[in-house]
Amino acid sequence: MNGMSRDLRTLGLALIFILSLLGCVIPAVAQTTAAKSVSPELVGALTKELKVTPEQAEGGAGSLFSLAKTRLKPEEFTKVSAAVPGMDGLMKSAPKQENSMLSSATSAIPGKSSGLASVAGQFKSLGLSPDMAAKFVPVLTKFVSAKGGAAVGSLLAGALK
Repeated sequence: MNGMSRDLRTLGLALIFILSLLGCVIPAVAQTTAAKSVSPELVGALTKELKVTPEQAEGGAGSLFSLAKTRLKPEEFTKVSAAVPGMDGLMKSAPKQENSMLSSATSAIPGKSSGLASVAGQFKSLGLSPDMAAKFVPVLTKFVSAKGGAAVGSLLAGALK
C-alpha cells in the first residue's frame, strides 16, 4: 500500500506541476493573440459596436483608410495616419481590390468614385455586406477625432463621403 500511495502522490505532484505550467502558458498565449491585432483599441471598438470579427474589423478599416489615402492630400493623410496606431498594418490587412477596367478607371480619377462603392468588393471578400462600409465610417471617424482632434476626424469623414 505504501508504494501505491507514493505513486499517487507522485502523480498528483506531476498533475499540479502541469496545471501550473498551463496557468502560465495560457495567459501568455492570450496576450500574444491580443498583441497581434494591429490596432487593438480601434479593432475593439469596431468589433463591439458593429458585431464583426477582429479580422473583419482590421480588413474593413484597412480598406476604408486605403480609400481615404487616395482621396486626401499626402499631408492630410499623414495627420489621419498619426491618429491611428498600426495604420500600416491595418492597410496591409485590407483585402486586395478586384481588378476590373471600370474600377481601375474610376479609382484613377481622384474624387470620382461613387461614395463607398469602391470598397464593396473588399467588404464582400471579408464576408460583410457592402452596406457595412457605411457603418464603419462613423466608428472610424469618432476614433480618429478622439485621437487626433476634430479637424483630423473631419478630414477622414470628408474623404469617406
